[in-house]
Amino acid sequence: MEDDVKELKERLARIESLLQTFVSQRAIKDSYSTAEVAVIVGKAEKQVRNWCREGRVAATKRPVGRGTNKEWEVSHEELVRYQAHGLRPASVRRVYQSQP
Repeated sequence: MEDDVKELKERLARIESLLQTFVSQRAIKDSYSTAEVAVIVGKAEKQVRNWCREGRVAATKRPVGRGTNKEWEVSHEELVRYQAHGLRPASVRRVYQSQP
């Protein structure tokens, strides 16, 4: 019985080690879709799209497919900024809109 417990502990230690390696090697992307940001921050994709449209999260539009459709993309730097400091104030967007 003690051998089984010892073997189980060793297996769990190996699994934890592999998980830590996997997490540390996770690739950092240059930009993320609203769906990816939503999963990372634990919000609904629609909410993230609203933040982008309102200027609460700095985002740009990128072409999707062959047509004229575009979708929001959030840079890695902006995602890190949001995680550290939260949403930008609602008034920031008005300042950006007033500039020519």
